[in-house]
Amino acid sequence: MKKLIIVAILLIVVIFGSVIWWKKGISASDPNNKNSIIFVVKPGDGVREISNRLKKQGLIKSPIVFFLLVKQLGIDKKIEAGDFRLSPSMTTQEIAENLTHGTLDIWTTVPEGKRATEIAEILKEKIPSSDPSWLNILKSHEGYLFPDTYLIPKDANIEMITNQMRGNFDKKYAGINTSNSGLTKKQIVILASLIEREAITDAEKPIISGILVNRLNAGIALQVDATIQYAKGQNLSNKKWWEPVSIEEYKSVISNYNTYLHPGLPPGPISNPGLEALRAAASPADTDYLYYIHDKDQKIRYAKTLSEHNNNIEKYGL
Repeated sequence: MKKLIIVAILLIVVIFGSVIWWKKGISASDPNNKNSIIFVVKPGDGVREISNRLKKQGLIKSPIVFFLLVKQLGIDKKIEAGDFRLSPSMTTQEIAENLTHGTLDIWTTVPEGKRATEIAEILKEKIPSSDPSWLNILKSHEGYLFPDTYLIPKDANIEMITNQMRGNFDKKYAGINTSNSGLTKKQIVILASLIEREAITDAEKPIISGILVNRLNAGIALQVDATIQYAKGQNLSNKKWWEPVSIEEYKSVISNYNTYLHPGLPPGPISNPGLEALRAAASPADTDYLYYIHDKDQKIRYAKTLSEHNNNIEKYGL
């Protein structure tokens, strides 16, 4: 009987202590401190990581309580990536619920090789302040909208966004050695935009760059399918970009961007290249190759002569 009493007392103490611990954990970290703190949630951040950072920044009392509360409320999958204006005067539940909405800035990823029109579509989906007028402005910056993941204010205007992306481009471009390229900055960007669309792996990019430079120097038409895809635009029936080029389209797509009909570089970039494509354009590989294709397994096949190139086409069933 005595043992049962002791166990009961211990159980009551544990329960009472747990209640106090829980109430303390969900209460505001500092009820009198209403100063705002910008708290950033990065894409891929887990609840444990978020809870530890909230504690470190003095926004909650207990990471464990925050973790358990989020699980209890069933909002662990609803936490958004972005930045949030939080305060130590907010309770743990208020903070947890705030992280599921009310983000000030939105993480927005622009993949490598997208054209300005595709970037406009990404911004339309992600940024509430997006406007149809943004498209023409983005087009005017084609090639210089550096692909990256950006934290964009949800009320941003297009000038803010283009400045952010072009500023990133300028920073990255400044770190590239272009002294030996023999090309202007515009030519490097145009060439890089072709490389970005044509290459599958980063390892291919310098070699493809070398091939295209060889063709430029020899006065041979570049014959880059991606330039025709750019000229074609979107397939309106399925809403897809960069659709495969048919044999007829090599001649039927009338555009200054058609590098089968017009030798030399196209008049402007066809996509927004990443760092490796820009590096490849500025420092092409020294190669004797003049041709390349990708086989059905996406492996690149190079050739020095048209005969070798045709053999590759026949051999790999292209």
